[in-house]
Amino acid sequence: MKDSAVETAIGAIVIAIAAAFFIFVYTTTEGGAGRGGYRVIAEFDNVGAINVGTDVRLAGIKIGSVVAQELNPGTYQARVTMSIDPKVKLADDTTAKVSSEGILGAPYIALEPGGGEAFIPDGGEIQITQGAIDIWKLVSEALFNKPTPGSSETSPPAANDTAQDPQTQPAPADGTQSNEQP
Repeated sequence: MKDSAVETAIGAIVIAIAAAFFIFVYTTTEGGAGRGGYRVIAEFDNVGAINVGTDVRLAGIKIGSVVAQELNPGTYQARVTMSIDPKVKLADDTTAKVSSEGILGAPYIALEPGGGEAFIPDGGEIQITQGAIDIWKLVSEALFNKPTPGSSETSPPAANDTAQDPQTQPAPADGTQSNEQP
């Protein structure tokens, strides 16, 4: 009987410590909900590894976090909702870009403040954005010097292209020979 009382007391202590730890983590990370901030929306062509809870930084300082993301079916862009600290007022010409801490570091959204006098209201949108850069696409193009599917580079000129070597140009239509060198 005495052993079960000790085991029960130790179990209660372990549960209390676990609950205290959970409360500590929840309050220091803002619970991923970004409570107490105002909402700002931005649309990106590619968000890379941005997820709910990802940092939003201004001058390298965390000022908010991503609270939602979805696909805009009209533009096929990623629509990201961020919660921003109410003490930080963003100018209406603020820009946002997906960045990371080094090559293999954690991703975050970097905000660059604008010089406008008007501020983005709660529920407002950042108009100027830059999506994530596909590092593997860049490496592939650099190593193999060939565009990956879906890139904007054009194919090499066709064999029957009108640009010809100056040495093999056809004779003028009037029958005279041209001795001009390029």
